[in-house]
Amino acid sequence: MVKIEALTKSFGSHTLFKDLALEFPRGKLTVIMGPSGCGKSTLLRCINFLELFDSGTISIGDLSVGWAEGESSHLPPEKKVLLQKMRLKTGMVFQSFNLFPHLTVLGNVMLAPVQVKRMHANDAASLARRILERVGLGDKIDAYPAKLSGGQQQRVAIARSLAMQPQVMLYDEPTSQLDPRLVDEVFNVMRELDREGMTQIVVTHSEQFARDTACRVLRFEENTFHWQ
Repeated sequence: MVKIEALTKSFGSHTLFKDLALEFPRGKLTVIMGPSGCGKSTLLRCINFLELFDSGTISIGDLSVGWAEGESSHLPPEKKVLLQKMRLKTGMVFQSFNLFPHLTVLGNVMLAPVQVKRMHANDAASLARRILERVGLGDKIDAYPAKLSGGQQQRVAIARSLAMQPQVMLYDEPTSQLDPRLVDEVFNVMRELDREGMTQIVVTHSEQFARDTACRVLRFEENTFHWQ
């Protein structure tokens, strides 16, 4: 489960969240919707700690970290270590695929387990092959990103995140840059992960995906939100 308590985040004089409290259930797919600029992407980046919030607490599984206002700019070493541990519990998929063009599909997916987790290259390659089969790209392991469609590249990006074996998957509008004909191949991977019990939090503008797949929908407006 992902739990957010008393989360406050501001950019200059503009406050996006004030004492925000949310819980995202374990093993379920939750969709976040709302207009541009309301804080959807920022919330994901706070959960992943790519963006440090002003104050509050975030819990992922059995780990929690938080701080009071003014502390985020000088966190003690032990909290920085905890942040890294918690970041490894999440995988994040962005609008842009951000694949390394000089690496094959297999190379892109196995890179982080080798470099971050210090996994043996043979073990990482075996893991990457299994995950690529799961996302329907087992026949593309030797291809380079430039030879793939946008939908295939985004599925590689999902596989790359899954290779780190996260507890939670975060998606920031993962289909917004895709040809409409390719959207479903990405959503279908997410649906399959949902059936497997992966905790997923998805920012999207797709009302149909939200209706068909999400266990709950969180709708953001400026400074307010409500569940559906």
